[in-house]
Amino acid sequence: MNGAHDMGGVHGFGPVKREANEPVFHAEWEGRVFALALASGRAGQWNIDMGRFARENRSPADYVSKSYFELWLAGLETLLAERGLVSADEIAAGRSLREPKKVEAILQHDSVEAIFARGRPTERPVSVPPRFRVGDRVRARNINPTTHTRLPRYVRGRIGVVEQLRGSHVFPDTNSLGQGENPQWLYTVRFDARDLWGPEADQTVKVSVDAWEPYLEPAGQSL
Repeated sequence: MNGAHDMGGVHGFGPVKREANEPVFHAEWEGRVFALALASGRAGQWNIDMGRFARENRSPADYVSKSYFELWLAGLETLLAERGLVSADEIAAGRSLREPKKVEAILQHDSVEAIFARGRPTERPVSVPPRFRVGDRVRARNINPTTHTRLPRYVRGRIGVVEQLRGSHVFPDTNSLGQGENPQWLYTVRFDARDLWGPEADQTVKVSVDAWEPYLEPAGQSL
């Protein structure tokens, strides 16, 4: 979706500063939030794309005022509340006040390692061949959705070259809305920095973006 979360190429936020020896979590509560989000996902009430949409679907002022794991917590509270798994007074109290609602599954302590080692593969079969091949010039569609998408704004309307075919995967735009996995071919598309940000951009810089087939359209002769 178009929102404050889509910061790629946006001016005014200053340089990205790398933190030397950055820890996984900067505070204990961040680790707890991450664990809560993963454990809650085991209930089977939402998928990864719904989780991402819940974190990004908020006002710009709210989004930029929160840290990374504050956004995770806010998104989790939204998901839990929307599905009736917690109430507003329980969130305020920080504990359960009623009998828990039955869910699909519960993440047990002794099964954590096995479950997360298995992961959740997103590759799915499709019945149609890929529309594009490696070397094809493609244009990222100039879309402006009000719902979740993985196509960054800074490449929309720009021309790039298909670098790799990544197989067919769950399409996040429909999956985030509960409208089905709708698997689509996924490509890595390489863009020249000058085509993204103008002639003053570093001519040696290339940007590669993974883009699902519905995000792309033909742009001319293959290279």
